[in-house]
Amino acid sequence: MTISVLPSAAAMTAILDAPLPERPDLVRSLWSPLAGMYHFVPGGVDLAAVHRQQFGFAWDGETEAVRAAIDRLRAADAWERIDRALRTGLSALRTANPGLPVPEITVLLLVGDHSQPHFREEIRGLSAFGGISGYIVITVWPSPEVLDRLEAIAVHELHHNLRYSPGGVRWDPQTVTVGEQIVAEGLADQFAVELYGERGLSHFVSEETRSDDAVLRTVVGGLGVTGMAHFAAWVHGDATARLFGAEPVGLPTGAGYAAGLRLVRAALADTTSTAAASLSTPAESILRIALRRLGFPSESERLDGTTTPPATGA
Repeated sequence: MTISVLPSAAAMTAILDAPLPERPDLVRSLWSPLAGMYHFVPGGVDLAAVHRQQFGFAWDGETEAVRAAIDRLRAADAWERIDRALRTGLSALRTANPGLPVPEITVLLLVGDHSQPHFREEIRGLSAFGGISGYIVITVWPSPEVLDRLEAIAVHELHHNLRYSPGGVRWDPQTVTVGEQIVAEGLADQFAVELYGERGLSHFVSEETRSDDAVLRTVVGGLGVTGMAHFAAWVHGDATARLFGAEPVGLPTGAGYAAGLRLVRAALADTTSTAAASLSTPAESILRIALRRLGFPSESERLDGTTTPPATGA
């Protein structure tokens, strides 16, 4: 098994140095080691378009801020820190799950597009994805807040990656439920907390959202919503839903992370387990315990994955 954190600083700088017509192909080259993420898409994908979808830096806009951001990541030893964190996280997961199968993992660290209001304000300079076995993408704007959390961000995505690797939980975008996704986010945040303390908590989730019982009730009402296409509002909140043309349900940014963490912590407290040891625990098992402990016993019927998304939030 190897973890390969791509040396993307030089590649990003080369894109900015190149004549404008050459930059899209250089972006595609930067992303090419991760092309396997999209093996399930008939005909493949345009990796330059993927870069934009993942809030990657604008290669055709003002470049000095991007260059400065690359320099800040270098000064913070970002690539080395992410590599060390992933190895620390992997050791913790292997200790908690003897015999854990681990894929070859390729990691791409990118500077994000700070001119994009949603990336800058709603998700506060972080967009990361680790849900496809063997690949992790971390897109950041290197604010002090984000730089302080680099290790926690990396192991959060590692938990996702191994949860959905062969031998773990099967992911089907058509049948997966909101319940599975929010449990995954809660477990990943809790795993990061187990390794890095309060830095493990996703920073774009406000403290008010974390403790808001109305947010928890609304998310619990959507646990059985089926299909990845419906997840934006339930997991990330209404602002993200609007950005991607999905239906808002009355939730603030990061609501699914907040509710997921509360549910996961309730279940772990009952079982005296850890997020590391619960890597492959079915979401239904966690939710049944958590819903009972948190006073939602009547919601268990929503775990069968047959609920259709309501038009508005509770």
